[in-house]
Amino acid sequence: MRIALIILAAGVGKRFNKDGNIPKQYVHLQGQPVIYHAVKAFLPHVDSIQPVGDPETLTSILSPLENKKILSPILGGKERQDSVRAGLEALSALPEAQQPDLVLVHDGARPNISAEIIQRVIDALKEYPAAIPAIPVAETLKRNKNNVIDETVCREGLFRAQTPQGFQFKPFLDIHREAAGSSATDDAALFENVGLEVALVQGDEDNIKLTYPEDLKRLECLMSNMMLPRIGAGFDVHAFEKGRPLFLCGIEVPHELGLAGHSDADVALHALCDAIYGALAEGDIGAHFPPSDNQWKNADSKRFLIHAAERVRQRGGKIINIDLTLICERPKMRPHIEKMREKIAELLQIDFSRVSVKATTTEKLGFTGREEGIACQAMTSVLLPE
Repeated sequence: MRIALIILAAGVGKRFNKDGNIPKQYVHLQGQPVIYHAVKAFLPHVDSIQPVGDPETLTSILSPLENKKILSPILGGKERQDSVRAGLEALSALPEAQQPDLVLVHDGARPNISAEIIQRVIDALKEYPAAIPAIPVAETLKRNKNNVIDETVCREGLFRAQTPQGFQFKPFLDIHREAAGSSATDDAALFENVGLEVALVQGDEDNIKLTYPEDLKRLECLMSNMMLPRIGAGFDVHAFEKGRPLFLCGIEVPHELGLAGHSDADVALHALCDAIYGALAEGDIGAHFPPSDNQWKNADSKRFLIHAAERVRQRGGKIINIDLTLICERPKMRPHIEKMREKIAELLQIDFSRVSVKATTTEKLGFTGREEGIACQAMTSVLLPE
């Protein structure tokens, strides 16, 4: 039995983000977009995955998984039902030997899906044409009218539907084609409308659909027990050199001297890269960007830091905070500290409050005391999956 997954990521999620800045399925959770976690959870259980949403965004998010089961993303429709049908048509266009017998449909905004739920749905499809996970309603239900209780609704026999919802592929495709233009809040409703049985299997309270901002906090707590803290330290030194601009923390600092180096010699970003690579146990900056390679001559060090941050995300991790100390007599750093913090936060895609930049002197001692160069010490803490 070949099993395919349609993962839905075309929605805007207005209840989560009223400003509409970023769809909820692309918000970062534990160092990766929400939909990344959802797709990764299904890889051991299905033969192919058809993402539906913005193709360019989804390709960028899912390519680090490097799995041939993930098909090229396709554009979603205006409504959920349109997106599911687009996914079904894409699967039906595959060579016959690759078309699925069963298809699962899952919300890209449900990242904490368990293997047990996936298997329950698949097992139920051996007996029924469709199956969904659901949870019995435990709370008393009230119908509202003008902010006053209109009636109490009997909760007996009521369930809250979740995803993945599973279906036999051929009838599901036919039903979707016939229902084009209609409206259904979930796919099981289409089967119900034509009189086919839909099995209920046990869902999970932790199978949360990211809907409101507070849901993200709950998901962070549920998934954080899989993460371990890692500490990284970095230290770098560069000598002053005439005729070069001075770059520190990704910004240009006015000074009569720059720093000598193969790249732009941003000593702060180099130390910070080493700290991040150290937390990942992935060597130092030279291992990733060898000074012997001419393509990095006079390179912008911001590229190096972006790469280091991306390595954390690719490992499923999250940068918690940065603490960086610049060591020199001149130039004076205080006027530039805030801009430095802003630039580092921007490059790492973390909150400004997580970035600390300080400066100190060596009281005229040593090479920094003699104003021969600048040193930098960096520390970072990172959360990584076990």
